[in-house]
Parts: sequence; C-alpha cells; structure tokens
Amino acid sequence: MGNPSLHSIHVHPLKAARGFTPDEAVVEPWGLAGDRRWVLVDDSGKVITQRPHPRVALAAAGQLPGGGLLLSAPGHDPLTVPVPEPEPAGTTTVELFRDKAEGVPADAAAHAWFSDYLGLPVRLVHLDDPATRRPIDPEYARPGETVSFADGFPLLLTTLASLDALNSLVAQGDHPEEGPLPMNRFRPNVVVDGTDAWEEDDWRRVAIGEVAFRVAKMCGRCVVTTTDQDTAERGREPLRTLARHRRFGDKLVFGQNLVPESGGTVRIGDPVRVLE
Repeated sequence: MGNPSLHSIHVHPLKAARGFTPDEAVVEPWGLAGDRRWVLVDDSGKVITQRPHPRVALAAAGQLPGGGLLLSAPGHDPLTVPVPEPEPAGTTTVELFRDKAEGVPADAAAHAWFSDYLGLPVRLVHLDDPATRRPIDPEYARPGETVSFADGFPLLLTTLASLDALNSLVAQGDHPEEGPLPMNRFRPNVVVDGTDAWEEDDWRRVAIGEVAFRVAKMCGRCVVTTTDQDTAERGREPLRTLARHRRFGDKLVFGQNLVPESGGTVRIGDPVRVLE
C-alpha cells in the first residue's frame, strides 16, 4: 500500500442525475453539502431513480448559491429552480425504498420541465431540513444520525485500486467488451487512490484530511451500475462479475458507506488514514 489520498469528490444535488466534481466539499452530518438534497417522485410519492428510468442519468443538476438547481438535459432549455419555502408550499411525503420522509415541492415549472423530459408525470422535491427528516437505518446508526435522499447513508467511498481489480475481472469474464467501466457507474462521493485492491473491505473508521468517518457497511449494488452514464444504455456488467467475485450474503458489493463523525472540509489530495 502507498500513501492513500483523496483522488476525487462527487456531489449529486439531484438524486439519480448527473452531478459535479468540486476540488473541495464541506462535510455535513448527513453528507457532503448539497448532495442528494433534491429528488424526483411520481404521483404516489415514490422516488424516481435510474433503476426504472435510466434517462435520468442524462439530466444534469448544477448547484446554485443558496441551494437551488440549474437543470439541463438533451433537447431541453436549461432551467433555474429556486429552493422552495416550506410555507406556503407545505410538504409532501417522499417514499424512498422502505423510508418515508417529508420534503418541499419545487415550483410548477420544475415539475413540468422534468415531466416533459421523462415523458411521465413527476414532481421535483427538496429536502428542507436534513437534520430531522430522515434517520439512518437504526441497525447502523447512532441516535440522531440522519441522511439526505441518498440510498441509505451520508457518503459512499470507492477506491481506484478496487475499480482496476474489478475491470481486470470483467476483462476475463463473459462480456469483456463492456469494460473497462468508469467510476461514475458507481456514483460515489469520495474516491481514494493509493490503496490495495479491496483493502476498504476491512476498514472500520477512516479520516479524510480533518474529517473522521465511521464505516457503516459495504455497499450493495443494483442495476444502476450497468447503466452507461453518458448514453443511458444498459449492459450486463459489472453485476455479472460482482456476482461471481464480490457476493457477500445476498449483496453484490462495491464500495463502503460512511457516516461522518465530525464536520469539516475534505479536499482533493487530502491524506486518507485508516483509524480502525
């Protein structure tokens, strides 16, 4: 192992859409500042993700000062979306897997823009109070810990060495033409360089620069990883290869879910230290 360091940072203001890669990011208790604070829902309040709607991947959400969005997508004029106020808009219930949380609907123009793009009625919803709205799964959380509209945990960490190892396995598998896969298939928040492959499997606590994190659990992967983030086309990898080589219980694993233990700012190039 070399000297592990933070290789890249990835913030996705709108869950399932394209995000951006800043040089630094503030770590809040529920995740990187601005990450997954917005979500799309259908008429019943269920979250819209790339799982059934891969074209969400082609929409980009830039973050504006104050937390608003700048939306863009193929064939559509860009749209600026301000942060909605809880009053008088009120809140709406968002159903995210087994969780339910309240959020504030955006304005009608945002709903119409995304509904036209996806070809189905959707609404855009903002998480106004991440400190109270959605607790982390109590099996892995401490009292009071919350999360944004991320799948389950505040941050996702991956490593370049493990991606290289996975791509080597893909090249030896049944569908080598689908590799090598880029890291954006896995939609991480922080990517670490300078480790051994799969070393992160054994981490329990890590520090990135000045910020300490608890490693909550390995990240089980889904069909989103088979979606080309630049074309929205689906393949078979990496799930075929993960099923052969990275099955832990009933999960196909790549990456580690993190919960911040302290606040601060992480920056590209920060040293990454294994604390436990």
